[in-house]
Amino acid sequence: MRLKILSILLLASAALFAAEFPIHKEVLGNGMTVLLYPNKQAPTVSCRLFYVTGSVNEVPGMSGLAHILEHELFKGTKKVGVTDFEKDSVLMAQEDSVMALSRSAALAGDSVLAKKFRAEYDSLVEVERQYMVKEEIWSAYQQAGGTGLNAFTTDLATAYFVTLPKNRIELFLYLEADRMQNAILREFYSERDVVREERRMRYDDRPTGRYMETLNGIIYEAFPYRVPTIGWPADIMNLTREQAAEHYRKYYKPRNSILVLAGDLDTLETMQLVKKYFANIPAGEAFAPLTVKDPEQVGEKRLTVYRQDAPNRIDMIFKTPGIGDESLYALDIAEGVLNGRSGRLYKKLVEEKKLAVSVRAGNSVNKYMSEFAISVSLRPDANPDTVEAIVWEELEKLKKEPVSERELQKVKNRSMMSLIESFLDMENVATQLAFYEIFGDYRLLLDWPKKLESVTPEAVQDVAQKTFKHKGVTVGRLLKGEER
Repeated sequence: MRLKILSILLLASAALFAAEFPIHKEVLGNGMTVLLYPNKQAPTVSCRLFYVTGSVNEVPGMSGLAHILEHELFKGTKKVGVTDFEKDSVLMAQEDSVMALSRSAALAGDSVLAKKFRAEYDSLVEVERQYMVKEEIWSAYQQAGGTGLNAFTTDLATAYFVTLPKNRIELFLYLEADRMQNAILREFYSERDVVREERRMRYDDRPTGRYMETLNGIIYEAFPYRVPTIGWPADIMNLTREQAAEHYRKYYKPRNSILVLAGDLDTLETMQLVKKYFANIPAGEAFAPLTVKDPEQVGEKRLTVYRQDAPNRIDMIFKTPGIGDESLYALDIAEGVLNGRSGRLYKKLVEEKKLAVSVRAGNSVNKYMSEFAISVSLRPDANPDTVEAIVWEELEKLKKEPVSERELQKVKNRSMMSLIESFLDMENVATQLAFYEIFGDYRLLLDWPKKLESVTPEAVQDVAQKTFKHKGVTVGRLLKGEER
């Protein structure tokens, strides 16, 4: 009876969910998309500016470009981060000339001369730093009471964000409009070295880093999801400031931007401020449409990596349709059935068989195409063949036996509760709205409860039969042992 009552309440919640979000969407004349969500639960506003440019937009040889621009846009503008822009500009022109000579020497095989010019560049940067105000953008936000200040780059976008007191959102609009028009890529080659070191620490020196990167390159054969957002090592070290500046000049502009503000705001007043700072900025250029598609997978793909410092793990990934496809809602239910401490995989592998220490199933939706992934962390003495066979047994059950109405409703209830709780966090709301707008329309997020509630046991069985095939899986194993 308790489950039935909870189900009825959550069904009502699903029906009212979209109505509870009075989101204002407006597209400016220059193409900038603005989403405003007024919510007075706290006297703050979560501010997000997304540029719809990520690793999927990078051409061969220039991977990591969006990520390094994420770093560089914190270096300031013509107005911010500098005390004397004219002297700063002269020094930067000299730096570009010296680095061009260094590249030419390196291509000619003269490493000694290349290092000499690089040393000259470093000396010029040291002189330039006397005119730079370090991290002035960060300081401005922090002094205004900003929290959660950060940025990130993904395959689809680069985002800058902060949460500010409600009376300081004009600062965000001023600084970001300035950064959209007047960013100066200072200390570029020094920062490039920082990014290369970041890559080394996060990927090259970690057993899971290179394993996951290589596995991702096997999952996707043609589509640029196979390219690491941080960039390939050689690409990073060959990126030039001129290339980055050209990419910024073309694409970090209103046409490719989504501004989201969620919190204690007045819609009319806020839109007037947005237009004051952004409406007159030129639109910028649009990216060419992505026409590349992965070919149909012709068979099971496998990767096995041995490392002495490796945790024992198995990953099984199935490519699924891009967001908007109705089958993804049934896969959300499949995730709920398999995932978590109450899920079938945990009960079987961790509790009953004691072969794993943790297990996760996830339906990760994305634009263009998505993934359903199962990851198992094995006990040291577990046989990976046995573990993989048990996972397939559970997937076969989903294909052969419809989930019970009770299990189905428990998953729906748990999913709805999780969603409702997540929407109490304005930072999460702002980020999710931006991503779903990138996916095609923010309303896809608000419609999710209603779509999930309509999923039937037959739909789950049908999508399991279509998805969980040996022909369509990529299996990765990262195992402790001598490299082979």
